[in-house]
Amino acid sequence: MAMRLNEMSPAEGSRRNRLRVGRGASAGQGKTCGRGVKGQRARKGGYHKVGFEGGQMPLQRRLPKVGFRSAMKATRAEVRLSELAKVEGTVIDLAALKAAAVVPMHAEIAKVVLSGAITRAVTLKGIGATKGALAAIVAAGGTVEAPVAVAKITKLKAK
Repeated sequence: MAMRLNEMSPAEGSRRNRLRVGRGASAGQGKTCGRGVKGQRARKGGYHKVGFEGGQMPLQRRLPKVGFRSAMKATRAEVRLSELAKVEGTVIDLAALKAAAVVPMHAEIAKVVLSGAITRAVTLKGIGATKGALAAIVAAGGTVEAPVAVAKITKLKAK
């Protein structure tokens, strides 16, 4: 036998009857209707902000501010030297790193850091490298072509 929507009802005791306030003392919620005596919360339209403590400095303002989340962090990526082995081919650029799932798809700038080792010769194109990583890549017989952003910075420093 299938259950029908019009036959469904909430479980016994799961729903309480609505409280009718302001209907006399015998109803249990007469006179002040459960709002207490006087004050902002007793008034019609008695409004205060979330976290308002009656003029006392609210908790969220008493506590110190902690931390910082950089908006630029989402567009930057760090690549370990050992992760370059996952990328196929000798020329490694940002597109190749994304294809090998070494950096996230929304990364705009990548930098190779000295962590692990590299055994084959690779050419980094448009990707930055730390001094240690640069030395390791050159020692393995590879080369690094400076990325556009780094080239612009070096031009500005030269002026």
